[in-house]
Amino acid sequence: MTTEPPARTGRGRLAITVLATGATFLAMLDATVVNLAIPELRSGFPSESLSAVMWVITIYAVPLAALLAPAGRLADVVGRRPLYMCGVGLFVASSALCAAAPNLTVLLIGRCVQGIGSAVMLPASLVLLLHGIPVARWTRAIGIWSAASALAAAVGPSVGGSLVSSLDWRAIFSINLPLGGLLLLLAARLGTSERTGRDGVRGRMPDWIGAVLLGLGLGAIVLAVSNAQFWGWGDTKTLILIVGGALAVAAAIRRSAGHPVPALETGLWRNTTFSFSAGASTFYGIVMCMWLLTGVLILNQVWRYSVLKTGLAMTPCALAAGLAALLVGRIPSPRMPKAAIASGALAMAAASVWVRLALEAQPDFLRFWLPCGVLVGIGMGAVVTGTACGVLLSTAPERLAGAIGMNTAARQLGTAFGVALVALILPGDGLVRISDFDHVLLTAGGVAVLVALLGLVMPAVRYGGAGGEPQGASAPAEPRAHAMNSDNQ
Repeated sequence: MTTEPPARTGRGRLAITVLATGATFLAMLDATVVNLAIPELRSGFPSESLSAVMWVITIYAVPLAALLAPAGRLADVVGRRPLYMCGVGLFVASSALCAAAPNLTVLLIGRCVQGIGSAVMLPASLVLLLHGIPVARWTRAIGIWSAASALAAAVGPSVGGSLVSSLDWRAIFSINLPLGGLLLLLAARLGTSERTGRDGVRGRMPDWIGAVLLGLGLGAIVLAVSNAQFWGWGDTKTLILIVGGALAVAAAIRRSAGHPVPALETGLWRNTTFSFSAGASTFYGIVMCMWLLTGVLILNQVWRYSVLKTGLAMTPCALAAGLAALLVGRIPSPRMPKAAIASGALAMAAASVWVRLALEAQPDFLRFWLPCGVLVGIGMGAVVTGTACGVLLSTAPERLAGAIGMNTAARQLGTAFGVALVALILPGDGLVRISDFDHVLLTAGGVAVLVALLGLVMPAVRYGGAGGEPQGASAPAEPRAHAMNSDNQ
């Protein structure tokens, strides 16, 4: 059994919260902040084709999705703080490289390393946040972390649009330097109890062959799905990457079943709450990505908003997402994850129907777009918090980082499919009309209903680990946590 970690002071708790939310905000912000900068990047590199410039988005998403699960498993072994600082350091250095890139090749290299840094720091950031607080308060902490994640993903277009309009595309990456530098400085000043990483314990390194297979497999699938719009779904490259990626993932899963320290914690899948939550994360990633892309296209190409105005019009959705995540995280019930997933997904489905029926060619921000954006944001905040709580509250403490990595990787895989679906449904001539969004909105609404169904049928949280049986090491520290568990016995 593990001993209860020492209590943090108020200043220590604030520092850890800033570190955790700062890392997830930066990682998720850079997943969407570039979207509105593509025209500016095309102007900056006039000799490059549009498909080549679009790789600035893809090459960040591929390592982020591919390495989250192995990085999470590594954080369980080498410690939260060392991996956190390594990830943030990579992210800051690569951001500097992107900001100073003299050509597209250097920019793409920098974006790839950015994705690696994000994958490394994300799991470690939440483990840092949860370490040292009673289980009964985990939902609130997860709500704060999820709020930063949802806010960053939704506010990315507005931040990117503002920076591109007032400065240029290099400012998108330059802003990471002072923010990331502050996180590194704060992490270096952590107290002794936090410096030891995983309570001073060091375990065996995870299966590196399995980690490589998993990373290559997921990366190949994301790469194929992200570029199928340019290559074609029947193209040899697309098929080879999808089939080869699937075989590599299958090989990694096969190795994990018999390895003492697997790269992928397949045992977690035996917990139905974990499995349903991770599945909901995948399909939520599809809906979230489709909504953000559709929103930008409607505002920019149908309503003819400028880049800056488009970004600002997306801000209410981001604010609503962050606020909803914070409020949902304050609900301590073991049934909160399933209720949050179901209700949040249904809100996104309802918004799909609303936009499908009421969208007009003439702009109507106050009466139409603002309430729609707020409704979508509430749904996003609720689902991302519900899935995170469902995954983490059903996982034993020694497997937390691995579970975080798997859940976030599932969501990133979903976003790649979301991009592909939008590209597949919309016309390829670049001339987008209102009627073209009908099938996109219906697809997004249908997938949101599927997420809601997963939330409805998943069991309430049963804390304790892969088999669903309470673990001695995870015994709750406060009466509220005991009440949480007793409801599920």
